[in-house]
Amino acid sequence: MNKDFIQGFKWTNQSEAIIKEGSVLIKAHPNSDFFNDPAGGGLSNSNAAFFHAEANGDFVLKARVSHSFIGVYDACALMVMRDETCWAKLCFEKTDFGTHAVVSVVTNGVSDDANGVNVDGNAVYLQMARKGNVIALHYSLDGNGYEMVRYFSLPLVGSFKVGFVAQSPLGGGGGFLFEDIVFENRSVADLRKGV
Repeated sequence: MNKDFIQGFKWTNQSEAIIKEGSVLIKAHPNSDFFNDPAGGGLSNSNAAFFHAEANGDFVLKARVSHSFIGVYDACALMVMRDETCWAKLCFEKTDFGTHAVVSVVTNGVSDDANGVNVDGNAVYLQMARKGNVIALHYSLDGNGYEMVRYFSLPLVGSFKVGFVAQSPLGGGGGFLFEDIVFENRSVADLRKGV
């Protein structure tokens, strides 16, 4: 990734970004998230900083993500969004169980919430790949071999947004780092393997 590529990104929920070669540090707002709670109760939100490009067709987005894991649900996330009722994100999150976990949320009207593997440390590689209307989410500890987190259909028609979310649903915000960024308009050969 180069600076020219990320200079074309735009904001949903304006924040601050420090852009360097191959990386972007995004400031999360306090009490910010993307989540349409299936239980209701006023917990739905769509106010997290989302730094994104317009895309269409198949793609692969990957990055090494890290943060300080201060507040519960603080997370770096990769996200694809048609609109506020249709989107998916892959997070590296401080869970309410006290772990650092790869967490996925798929929203088609309402959101689900699926905790995945726990990871030691404050950094992990995340990958999101689309082929047709199917999306696969992956993680890696070293940026080489990726493991599948989730495989699902999402009705993305025409153009959509894809990029990075910095969220702090119960916390005071802070800096969330995305490094070694790769964004490609291409189809993977094996969506489940992510290659």
